[in-house]
Amino acid sequence: MYTLLSGLYQYVTQKEEYNILIIGLDNAGKTTLLEKIKSTYMDTPGLPADRIAPTVGLNIGRIEIQSSKLKFWDLGGQHDLQTIWERYYSECHAILFVVDSTDKRRLEECKDTFETMVTNDLVEGVPILMLANKQDINDALRVEDIKEVFNKIAVKLGARDSRVLPISALEGNGVHEAIDWLIKRLQRNKINRPPLYQ
Repeated sequence: MYTLLSGLYQYVTQKEEYNILIIGLDNAGKTTLLEKIKSTYMDTPGLPADRIAPTVGLNIGRIEIQSSKLKFWDLGGQHDLQTIWERYYSECHAILFVVDSTDKRRLEECKDTFETMVTNDLVEGVPILMLANKQDINDALRVEDIKEVFNKIAVKLGARDSRVLPISALEGNGVHEAIDWLIKRLQRNKINRPPLYQ
Protein backbone atom coordinates (compact mmCIF):
# COMPACT_ATOMS: atom_id res chain seq x y z
CA MET A 1 0.00 0.00 0.00
CA TYR A 2 2.86 2.36 0.85
CA THR A 3 4.42 1.81 -2.58
CA LEU A 4 1.16 2.64 -4.31
CA LEU A 5 0.67 5.84 -2.28
CA SER A 6 4.30 6.81 -2.71
CA GLY A 7 4.05 6.32 -6.47
CA LEU A 8 0.82 8.31 -6.63
CA TYR A 9 2.38 11.15 -4.63
CA GLN A 10 5.41 11.25 -6.94
CA TYR A 11 3.15 11.27 -10.00
CA VAL A 12 1.01 14.12 -8.66
CA THR A 13 3.95 16.26 -7.51
CA GLN A 14 6.25 15.73 -10.47
CA LYS A 15 7.12 18.72 -12.61
CA GLU A 16 7.95 19.01 -16.25
CA GLU A 17 11.63 19.76 -16.81
CA TYR A 18 12.99 21.45 -19.92
CA ASN A 19 16.59 21.92 -21.06
CA ILE A 20 17.37 25.26 -22.67
CA LEU A 21 20.63 26.04 -24.45
CA ILE A 22 22.12 29.52 -24.18
CA ILE A 23 24.56 29.93 -27.05
CA GLY A 24 26.13 32.67 -29.16
CA LEU A 25 29.56 34.13 -29.82
CA ASP A 26 31.96 34.82 -26.96
CA ASN A 27 31.36 38.09 -25.11
CA ALA A 28 27.70 38.25 -26.18
CA GLY A 29 26.51 38.26 -22.56
CA LYS A 30 25.28 34.66 -22.21
CA THR A 31 26.53 34.12 -18.65
CA THR A 32 25.34 37.58 -17.61
CA LEU A 33 21.92 36.60 -18.97
CA LEU A 34 21.96 33.32 -17.04
CA GLU A 35 22.88 35.14 -13.82
CA LYS A 36 20.09 37.69 -14.40
CA ILE A 37 17.54 34.92 -15.03
CA LYS A 38 18.58 33.16 -11.81
CA SER A 39 18.45 36.35 -9.74
CA THR A 40 15.11 37.42 -11.23
CA TYR A 41 13.30 34.11 -10.75
CA MET A 42 15.03 32.74 -7.65
CA ASP A 43 15.29 35.93 -5.57
CA THR A 44 18.99 35.35 -5.01
CA PRO A 45 21.70 37.76 -6.06
CA GLY A 46 23.44 36.77 -9.26
CA LEU A 47 27.15 36.99 -9.84
CA PRO A 48 28.21 40.64 -10.31
CA ALA A 49 29.08 41.44 -13.93
CA ASP A 50 32.70 42.28 -13.06
CA ARG A 51 33.16 38.76 -11.62
CA ILE A 52 31.89 36.91 -14.70
CA ALA A 53 34.71 35.32 -16.65
CA PRO A 54 34.51 33.85 -20.16
CA THR A 55 32.81 30.45 -20.07
CA VAL A 56 35.10 27.54 -20.77
CA GLY A 57 32.76 24.60 -21.14
CA LEU A 58 29.40 24.91 -19.44
CA ASN A 59 27.49 26.80 -16.75
CA ILE A 60 24.20 25.40 -15.49
CA GLY A 61 21.32 27.30 -13.92
CA ARG A 62 17.91 26.09 -12.78
CA ILE A 63 14.68 27.91 -12.06
CA GLU A 64 11.12 26.84 -11.32
CA ILE A 65 8.35 28.77 -12.95
CA GLN A 66 4.68 27.92 -13.10
CA SER A 67 4.55 24.11 -13.06
CA SER A 68 7.86 23.66 -14.85
CA LYS A 69 11.54 23.39 -14.08
CA LEU A 70 13.85 25.06 -16.55
CA LYS A 71 17.46 23.96 -16.74
CA PHE A 72 19.70 26.37 -18.63
CA TRP A 73 22.94 25.21 -20.24
CA ASP A 74 25.17 28.23 -20.89
CA LEU A 75 27.83 27.04 -23.35
CA GLY A 76 31.08 28.83 -24.14
CA GLY A 77 31.02 30.82 -27.37
CA GLN A 78 34.70 30.84 -28.34
CA HIS A 79 35.23 29.39 -31.81
CA ASP A 80 36.95 26.24 -30.48
CA LEU A 81 34.10 25.59 -28.02
CA GLN A 82 31.32 25.89 -30.61
CA THR A 83 32.04 22.33 -31.72
CA ILE A 84 30.60 20.99 -28.42
CA TRP A 85 27.24 22.73 -28.94
CA GLU A 86 26.04 19.90 -31.17
CA ARG A 87 26.36 17.41 -28.30
CA TYR A 88 23.54 19.23 -26.51
CA TYR A 89 21.14 19.74 -29.43
CA SER A 90 19.34 16.41 -29.16
CA GLU A 91 18.55 16.95 -25.47
CA CYS A 92 17.46 20.59 -25.61
CA HIS A 93 13.88 21.79 -25.71
CA ALA A 94 14.66 25.37 -26.81
CA ILE A 95 17.59 27.57 -27.77
CA LEU A 96 18.37 31.11 -26.66
CA PHE A 97 20.83 32.57 -29.18
CA VAL A 98 22.42 35.70 -27.73
CA VAL A 99 23.75 38.41 -30.06
CA ASP A 100 26.01 41.25 -28.95
CA SER A 101 24.15 44.19 -30.50
CA THR A 102 27.17 46.46 -30.05
CA ASP A 103 29.69 44.30 -31.92
CA LYS A 104 28.98 45.30 -35.52
CA ARG A 105 32.28 43.95 -36.85
CA ARG A 106 31.43 40.38 -35.75
CA LEU A 107 27.83 40.41 -36.94
CA GLU A 108 28.65 38.44 -40.08
CA GLU A 109 30.48 35.81 -37.99
CA CYS A 110 27.48 35.69 -35.68
CA LYS A 111 25.16 35.19 -38.66
CA ASP A 112 27.30 32.33 -39.99
CA THR A 113 27.36 30.69 -36.54
CA PHE A 114 23.59 31.03 -36.25
CA GLU A 115 23.10 29.54 -39.72
CA THR A 116 25.32 26.55 -38.87
CA MET A 117 23.23 25.90 -35.76
CA VAL A 118 19.85 26.37 -37.46
CA THR A 119 20.65 24.02 -40.33
CA ASN A 120 21.72 21.19 -38.02
CA ASP A 121 19.15 18.37 -38.21
CA LEU A 122 19.29 17.86 -34.43
CA VAL A 123 17.58 21.21 -33.80
CA GLU A 124 14.73 20.57 -36.23
CA GLY A 125 11.49 21.76 -34.62
CA VAL A 126 13.21 23.34 -31.60
CA PRO A 127 11.96 26.86 -30.74
CA ILE A 128 14.70 29.46 -31.15
CA LEU A 129 14.68 32.83 -29.44
CA MET A 130 17.33 35.28 -30.62
CA LEU A 131 18.13 37.90 -28.01
CA ALA A 132 19.61 41.20 -29.19
CA ASN A 133 21.62 41.88 -26.04
CA LYS A 134 23.26 45.03 -24.69
CA GLN A 135 20.35 47.26 -25.68
CA ASP A 136 21.27 49.48 -22.69
CA ILE A 137 24.28 50.78 -24.67
CA ASN A 138 23.62 53.82 -26.86
CA ASP A 139 25.21 52.62 -30.11
CA ALA A 140 23.64 49.13 -30.00
CA LEU A 141 21.98 47.95 -33.19
CA ARG A 142 18.21 47.97 -32.97
CA VAL A 143 16.24 44.73 -33.31
CA GLU A 144 15.10 45.80 -36.78
CA ASP A 145 18.74 46.14 -37.90
CA ILE A 146 19.63 42.71 -36.55
CA LYS A 147 16.58 41.15 -38.20
CA GLU A 148 17.70 42.65 -41.50
CA VAL A 149 21.08 40.90 -41.23
CA PHE A 150 19.54 37.56 -40.28
CA ASN A 151 16.54 37.73 -42.67
CA LYS A 152 18.21 35.58 -45.32
CA ILE A 153 18.43 32.72 -42.81
CA ALA A 154 14.77 33.04 -41.76
CA VAL A 155 13.73 30.75 -44.61
CA LYS A 156 15.84 27.97 -43.09
CA LEU A 157 13.92 28.23 -39.83
CA GLY A 158 10.88 26.77 -41.56
CA ALA A 159 7.66 26.65 -39.58
CA ARG A 160 9.30 26.43 -36.15
CA ASP A 161 8.67 29.05 -33.49
CA SER A 162 11.30 31.76 -33.56
CA ARG A 163 11.55 35.39 -32.58
CA VAL A 164 14.02 38.22 -32.01
CA LEU A 165 13.68 40.26 -28.82
CA PRO A 166 15.66 43.19 -27.42
CA ILE A 167 17.29 42.59 -24.06
CA SER A 168 19.77 43.99 -21.59
CA ALA A 169 21.12 41.08 -19.59
CA LEU A 170 23.02 43.52 -17.39
CA GLU A 171 19.99 45.61 -16.41
CA GLY A 172 17.38 42.86 -16.79
CA ASN A 173 15.29 44.66 -19.42
CA GLY A 174 13.45 42.10 -21.55
CA VAL A 175 14.22 39.07 -19.35
CA HIS A 176 10.58 38.53 -18.32
CA GLU A 177 9.38 38.84 -21.91
CA ALA A 178 11.99 36.33 -23.07
CA ILE A 179 11.09 33.76 -20.40
CA ASP A 180 7.35 34.25 -21.02
CA TRP A 181 7.87 33.60 -24.74
CA LEU A 182 9.99 30.57 -23.91
CA ILE A 183 7.45 29.00 -21.52
CA LYS A 184 4.64 29.32 -24.06
CA ARG A 185 6.73 27.72 -26.80
CA LEU A 186 7.92 24.88 -24.57
CA GLN A 187 4.31 24.06 -23.70
CA ARG A 188 3.26 24.27 -27.34
CA ASN A 189 6.15 22.06 -28.51
CA LYS A 190 5.56 19.13 -26.09
CA ILE A 191 4.72 16.73 -28.89
CA ASN A 192 7.96 17.45 -30.80
CA ARG A 193 10.18 17.54 -27.71
CA PRO A 194 8.44 15.97 -24.69
CA PRO A 195 9.60 17.29 -21.32
CA LEU A 196 11.44 15.22 -18.76
CA TYR A 197 9.62 14.59 -15.51
CA GLN A 198 11.22 15.23 -12.12
